[in-house]
Amino acid sequence: MTSALPRISVVLMVRDAAATLAATLESVRDFGEVLIYDNGSSDDTLAIAARYPNVRVCKGEFKGFGPTRNTAAALARNEWIFSLDADEVVETALAASLSGLALDQPEQVYAVERRNYLLGKRVRHGGWGSQWLTRLYNRQTHQFTEVAVHEKVELKNGEQALQLAGSLRHTAMRDAGDFLVKMHRYTMLKAGESTRTYAPGIIFLKTIWAFIRAYFLRLGLLDGWRGLLISVSEANGVFYKYMVIYSQRKPS
Repeated sequence: MTSALPRISVVLMVRDAAATLAATLESVRDFGEVLIYDNGSSDDTLAIAARYPNVRVCKGEFKGFGPTRNTAAALARNEWIFSLDADEVVETALAASLSGLALDQPEQVYAVERRNYLLGKRVRHGGWGSQWLTRLYNRQTHQFTEVAVHEKVELKNGEQALQLAGSLRHTAMRDAGDFLVKMHRYTMLKAGESTRTYAPGIIFLKTIWAFIRAYFLRLGLLDGWRGLLISVSEANGVFYKYMVIYSQRKPS
């Protein structure tokens, strides 16, 4: 059976991804093309990319996650797009599933299971358990939603993604400091999209609720200190998102 991998373009948007990129690129060496859309890396990202013969680098600005993913996909040589992040690794079973696809129905989309790891250990609770994400699609029939954050492949009414065997290994954070960097980035993007403004007292209650939901209701406490770190980060994200919006109103 002929492999489908040469007909699939793996598309990544990256910026300063040197810490994780090599593992990602190793896992997709057999794909026909890996397109890296670089948003201004100043570390060794581009030097790492140059080691892989199936990698092609394009450069452009970051315009929010959804718009940037679509811009990058439009530059690929293949119509079938496998969207990947620079901190994700395609495990062997998933690569085999992708290889065995017929890819004869452009309207079909495919979902993969992503398993989250934090500092070497898999996290299963607090909203960080396994996630099924639509990642393989034909760009002639589908694209990502044009939103700054929490983008996803947009499905039409009645459409369902087929789930593939195997998984992505997602190294969510390398250390606790990564939470601060990513929280700031996502907070500013979320604040830019939201128009809801709340009084400080309501913001405080929303912050407490975010922690309770992640740590107790979603059982983050079962993941030990990792669950606590995730839950506090979730709460901080809520607090700063709404405080940024509130402060931009310049209250008296």
